[in-house]
Amino acid sequence: MTTVELTYRAATEADVPALVALIESAYRGDASREGWTTEADLLEGQRTDPEGVAAVVGAPDSVLLVAENAGGIVACCQLEHRGDHVYFGMFAVRPGLQGGGLGKVVMAEAERTARARWNAAEMRMTVIRQRSDLIAWYERRGYRRTGTMFPFPYGDERFGIPRRPDLEFELLVKDLG
Repeated sequence: MTTVELTYRAATEADVPALVALIESAYRGDASREGWTTEADLLEGQRTDPEGVAAVVGAPDSVLLVAENAGGIVACCQLEHRGDHVYFGMFAVRPGLQGGGLGKVVMAEAERTARARWNAAEMRMTVIRQRSDLIAWYERRGYRRTGTMFPFPYGDERFGIPRRPDLEFELLVKDLG
């Protein structure tokens, strides 16, 4: 697949089941091991659920950006306008398509959308601190580590079941100016 074949649009309520399946396949379970973004060694259980994805789809000042080709949805990401910045989350690329540049192209479109839609000067995200390979990927795209940490929501199985006791999120930031 070439990225030239991609089209982008805002997700709709009808997309929720496909998006949940995509996000789950990119991060959890055996299917996630086909790609490199798996969290299966850190977390068991779900990454998201239909209610969580539907909430993002329906939220004001938010868009769940979908990348698709003739084969359907291949990637997605959440963009949420939060005053002075846009929060980037729910980023998922179909595992069999990871490692070929698709994620980089989708991220660039997300940044373009954040600037065009909200005139955003900054993009922020949180990444599990123990995901050094993923953090390094974001650093190569211009994101910087802030050292600001947030606790993992232990005990809330909507975000998964931790396989270790030291998980936390780090805030990453990129200037979009």
